[in-house]
Amino acid sequence: MIELRPYQVAVIAAFVRLVAAGVKRIILVAPTGSGKTLIAGSIIKAAVAAWRTVLVLSHRREITAQTSRKLYDLGIPHGIIQAGFSPRPLERVQVASVQTLSQRAIRTETISLPPASVLVIDECHHCPTETYQQIIAAYPDATLLGLTATPCRGDGRGLGGAFQSMIECPQVAELIEQGYLVRGRYYAPVDPDLKGVRTRGGDYVEAQLAERIDVPKLIGGIVEHWLKFSGRRRTVCFAVNVAHSLHLRDEFIRSGVLAEHIDGTTPKPERDAVLARLASGETELVTNCMVLTEGWDMPEVGCCILARPTKKMGLYRQMIGRVLRPADGKNDAIVLDHSGAVFRHGFAEDLVEWTLDPETRAISKRHIERREGSSRLLECSQCSSIRLAGEPCPHCGFLPKRPPRDVCTADGELGLVQNGRAHRPLYDQATRSRWHGMLTHIARKRGYKPGWVAYQYKKKFGSFPTRGSLPQPIVPTPEALAWVRSRMIAFAKRKDIT
Repeated sequence: MIELRPYQVAVIAAFVRLVAAGVKRIILVAPTGSGKTLIAGSIIKAAVAAWRTVLVLSHRREITAQTSRKLYDLGIPHGIIQAGFSPRPLERVQVASVQTLSQRAIRTETISLPPASVLVIDECHHCPTETYQQIIAAYPDATLLGLTATPCRGDGRGLGGAFQSMIECPQVAELIEQGYLVRGRYYAPVDPDLKGVRTRGGDYVEAQLAERIDVPKLIGGIVEHWLKFSGRRRTVCFAVNVAHSLHLRDEFIRSGVLAEHIDGTTPKPERDAVLARLASGETELVTNCMVLTEGWDMPEVGCCILARPTKKMGLYRQMIGRVLRPADGKNDAIVLDHSGAVFRHGFAEDLVEWTLDPETRAISKRHIERREGSSRLLECSQCSSIRLAGEPCPHCGFLPKRPPRDVCTADGELGLVQNGRAHRPLYDQATRSRWHGMLTHIARKRGYKPGWVAYQYKKKFGSFPTRGSLPQPIVPTPEALAWVRSRMIAFAKRKDIT
């Protein structure tokens, strides 16, 4: 027997009440990690006990498999309508890939639509698409239950055109308090320059975005800061496109990181093998392009790299949600935001006012207040995580008497978030001396002139080292080697252009 959490019992009861009141189209808002598949499975089990037929729709193979496993855990026999599975048309529950069902039952009519008095749609924020709408229209008398962590279109507007009523699970902050999720620990870069990148369908045009983001300096910086801040936790990295994902993977490998890549064309056996190696720890990091944003759960993954800027709040929250599930020894999740998304959308823990109104966008009042300057985000000087000004650090409890002063911003440097912007970290003299020694070691090993050391030092710290200083060479860390490599790649790139 699977024991339901109190809030799961409550939302199931709310669903039953709405159906009894004659409401036919209901959306369940359940953050990643809140157990929406288990909630849906319990509703399906009750429907089967009442001799009702059920059709579950999903848009990805992984989600179909996940739903099927949960139904088997609950003891619910079912058929699967998807390529590679033998049909079981006599089962009262059918789990179908929306693409397969549309192709076989609507476009070619090679099979009949399965009977359904209850229609369940996972990741139902995809419902506005024509394929979904055709299937929904074929079941006018069915009770429709939509499941999603982000009940909005790509532009943030509500899904009232498809649903009548909304039931909400506790949001992320409350689930963290109850121990069902872990808190995010954010590091943010200076916002990437996206001026001139056009928007289509509520998000940046991919080709233009890739031209701006998939550059050696930014890729090298991502590797450098992962080595610095991640603690080498198992990591998922979200890239702009396939080429960008491959470039990131290759740069991680060159820096001694066990990294792999998957995309939509990766064969299923190979994809499963890559993710199995990530789960076991054999692989440290997996880069991907729009594959692991939904329907993928691996609590052991404790770090998320956002290398893909997005205007879609829903997509942003889906990506971060992949790393918020708790696991043994996992007290928080590291979010390395190289996309500027935290400035645009806030934190995953921020309360969001979801709406069904198709003319209204979902908003986070807390983040709006933050952007308008009523509060600030600062880097904790003790543990380097981001905290709210005037409040103790949520991770170490430190509260300074005076806030740190503003400093100049620097492209590609992760650092404190302050007044809605990220700033270059303040380096103490010990850090400067250590880097001076590591740069000296690299220069001597490679046969570079002393001027190379001073020039690289200035790139890193904004000023030249003290004239005449001769530091002892220090064996460089992987972070230092990655930083130097990224600058050398950028130099070579500029030389090719000129």
